[in-house]
Amino acid sequence: MSSHKQSLFFLHTAVLLFGGTALFAKLIHLPALDITVYRTAIAAFALVIMLGAMRQPVALRSSKDYLIALALGAIVGVHWVTYFAGMQLAGITIGIIAFFSYPILTVMIEPLFHRALPKLKDMISAIAVSVGIYLLIPEATLGNDVTLGIATGVFSALCFALRNILQRQYFNHYGGPQTMFYQTLVASLMLCAFVELPPMAVTQRDIALLFLVAIVFTATPHALFAASLRQLSATTAGLISCLQPLYATILAFILLQERPDIATLIGGMLVVSAAFFETWSVSRQSR
Repeated sequence: MSSHKQSLFFLHTAVLLFGGTALFAKLIHLPALDITVYRTAIAAFALVIMLGAMRQPVALRSSKDYLIALALGAIVGVHWVTYFAGMQLAGITIGIIAFFSYPILTVMIEPLFHRALPKLKDMISAIAVSVGIYLLIPEATLGNDVTLGIATGVFSALCFALRNILQRQYFNHYGGPQTMFYQTLVASLMLCAFVELPPMAVTQRDIALLFLVAIVFTATPHALFAASLRQLSATTAGLISCLQPLYATILAFILLQERPDIATLIGGMLVVSAAFFETWSVSRQSR
């Protein structure tokens, strides 16, 4: 297998595993915050072992970088809690579509960091995503679990977009495993005081699933994603990442028997198509 094909295989595997992460919101019988704390703690442990095996440094280069890592970890912690909460409330298919509004939120927010306004095409993409999200909403009240789950998923997407922008601007000189080690460590420490069920009260089944989601669906895909970028462009990675909702929907259908209705499929197509267009548009500008 050529290095290019191998990188593509790594990337598709990483995106498939990222999509599979959403399933654990339903498979693990714990609150979203508890899932986040245990998942990030186990992932941090796995990542520090991975860094040692890869002979990569763990320490950061400056005290300023530790402050940035602290801020990024706090944002990631909120992102993951709301990510799992959104899936638990709205279901995997609708939850992952709501979360995948993050590429559009990114292109809307990032210009503000440069004291610029979003471009017209980005505004049109944002409108398409808004229509797609609207089609997912069963009723315009947060008293409905699905509507609340969509709102939570969009807020999670906002946190994820903000994390990506800040990481790109202030933390891009570190590799994926090193970056994720600090973010998972900070997230677990920040939220551990709010855990409802202590480790001794978690069932063996849920413990096994927590190790599975932390190692196979968190640490591994981030390492594969970082490895794929050695041969592939960030644009290629972004475009293929648009398959994540499709992978998550297929897995939810096979494993959880979740069947999306027509409105969900149309809304999902609008959101994912807008995300795909934005990524493709950025690739054209960078050439």
